[in-house]
Amino acid sequence: MFGDSWPQAQRYAALLGDAGVTRGLIGPREVGRLWDRHLLNCAAIGPDIASCSRVCDVGSGAGLPGLVLALARPDLQVTLLEPLLRRATFLQEAVELLQLTDVEVVRSRAEDLRGRSFDVVTARAVAPMSRLAGWTLPLCRPGGLLLALKGRSAAAELAEAVPVLRRLKAASWGVRSYPVVGVDTPALAVAVVTGGRDHRRPAGKPTEEG
Repeated sequence: MFGDSWPQAQRYAALLGDAGVTRGLIGPREVGRLWDRHLLNCAAIGPDIASCSRVCDVGSGAGLPGLVLALARPDLQVTLLEPLLRRATFLQEAVELLQLTDVEVVRSRAEDLRGRSFDVVTARAVAPMSRLAGWTLPLCRPGGLLLALKGRSAAAELAEAVPVLRRLKAASWGVRSYPVVGVDTPALAVAVVTGGRDHRRPAGKPTEEG
């Protein structure tokens, strides 16, 4: 799954289990299940992302799934979007430690990132889908893909978000299931394909909330 990046993936797991815990990014109880519940779970969505895509991980936190995707798929150009200073600092340190050249850390909220668009936008444990859609879909290029890892709540959150998706002119949506290596439970994500309209927020101009 991680190929030549396996040594880097091990270093990242060690970083999460050490600094990630002491700096409050990962709960102590998660250390024993970092691989099956977090790293492998996040890497499972990798095959659904087209080659050389521009990916934005919204609310990246400790780098899940953004850093994991960068390790599993070195062909991707990954932007880790994180508004909180301590988390953004951790992410920058991790990028430097792991020597990831096609990864950038941007300290910003999704709704404040203007004038940029991505092929794929990812998110995990950020907000309910009904709110998350309004933050993330404007970052997708026309025909782009949103992958929101949601676990068991995926179907219920998607049903609640349908009115928002329609308002944002999404082309299609559904819950996708991804097999996780060595784990019985699949990873579940809400997948939304954006419509043909460009929803990017113009640089320097606020958007109206509807």
